[in-house]
Amino acid sequence: MSSDVVAQSSWSKTLDNIGTFSSARVSDFNGDGVKDILFGAGREEFQSCDSSVVAFDGSNGELLWTGSSIDQIFGSALLFDIDEDLVDDVIIGGRSGELIALSGISGKELWRFYTANDLEAIGLPEIFNFYNPQLVPDQDDDGVQDIIVSNGGDVMVRPYDPNRPAGHLMVVSGKTGKHLAHAAMPDGKEIYMSVNVSENAVRDDIEIIFGTGGETIGGNLYVDYLASVMSGDLSSAKVLHSSKSKGYISPVARADFNNDGFLEIVVNSVDGRLVLIDGYSFDVVWELTVPATEAYSMPCLGYFTDDDVLDIFISYGQGIWPNIEWGVQKMINGKTGQIEYSDELGYYQSSSPIAVDLTGDGIDEVMMSFNFLGKDSIDQRIYQNSLICIEFISKDIITLSPVELGSNLATTPWVGDLDDDGFLDFVYCHGIKPYANKYNFDGMKVHRVVTQIPLYNELSWGAYQGSSYNGIFKKNTSKVK
Repeated sequence: MSSDVVAQSSWSKTLDNIGTFSSARVSDFNGDGVKDILFGAGREEFQSCDSSVVAFDGSNGELLWTGSSIDQIFGSALLFDIDEDLVDDVIIGGRSGELIALSGISGKELWRFYTANDLEAIGLPEIFNFYNPQLVPDQDDDGVQDIIVSNGGDVMVRPYDPNRPAGHLMVVSGKTGKHLAHAAMPDGKEIYMSVNVSENAVRDDIEIIFGTGGETIGGNLYVDYLASVMSGDLSSAKVLHSSKSKGYISPVARADFNNDGFLEIVVNSVDGRLVLIDGYSFDVVWELTVPATEAYSMPCLGYFTDDDVLDIFISYGQGIWPNIEWGVQKMINGKTGQIEYSDELGYYQSSSPIAVDLTGDGIDEVMMSFNFLGKDSIDQRIYQNSLICIEFISKDIITLSPVELGSNLATTPWVGDLDDDGFLDFVYCHGIKPYANKYNFDGMKVHRVVTQIPLYNELSWGAYQGSSYNGIFKKNTSKVK
């Protein structure tokens, strides 16, 4: 497989003095037939930046445009055509209440939540972090879909202090950025989780999954409906799962595991538990605890065993926040709930694994970012990173990219076909300072790796929140198996 990667048309681009927690989103912004690559970015917390959103030409890595913000844009973008120019536009969120919409063609600001709204007039004098938005049907009858987004997380509150402002779900006009509705968390707790939305198979409404709590505060996982948010009241939300000491941060993944037409819910709780919840009854199907770990990444869905039932891969961290150093990985058989593969790979990161069939055998490999320590010419320890994949049949770990200086903390790789040539491309990003700690914003490097590996099957989980960016696994009925 290694001879099929790193073609001459691959490229790398370095940007100094900024960093990223964001994951790649791709769309053809410049109309050349090759999908372009977009990240959120920024500097240290509370610092403004004129390059907080960066769009790269997919064919050569040159910057297409940048967008500015008053604080880090750590979110991953929602892409859809707001201004009806037939090119995807960008909605992306971050710290200090930044939620902005930018033209995909030029990066021109279409709207910004702060300037589009009078916060006191809508009853929200405090706005905290905006997480990843999702589309909902048009609520304000302007002909453009609207968005639902979670807002919360007061960075000024000390760890373990339970007195925290309640988080909110908010519905915002996709066209103008105007506030349409908001509702506080039913348990009065903070929120860091990006919402998941889907059509309900029985009820004529949009089903919403969201969770509360954080690194040091317990919380709950809920299901409710768009109508409840629009009414400003989530008090009837159903509790799906609870965690006493830590909450729910990474978004859920959804897929129909049992072919009953309902989407099951797969969630990582911060306290090191993987939970599968039935999509019809909302009962817990099974729960797996990985002792002495915490989870800040998403579950990865794929066909990792030789059957027709989806499986799950997780990557947790050993330790207790903020002292988490090393990664722990598990692959769980979706049919039995049993662990089929275990390893401890790399210095911990909160980026999420993704799935792709790299060998054409109908069984997916896991692709993930890998951080490790090396030594320089004078024997000093340095951070290094690369892309790796895990081949579950042979149990081999295969390096997919050259070793790079620096580390990656939170950026999930992307895999797909940028130029529609039938062969896979890999996109990944990392910091560039080998001596710096993992939380540096002193430079970032973006790579497109062009391969001669065929795109054997339509990808369902080739990016953060899946290939459709909505956390829903879309089964491929024509999958090679």
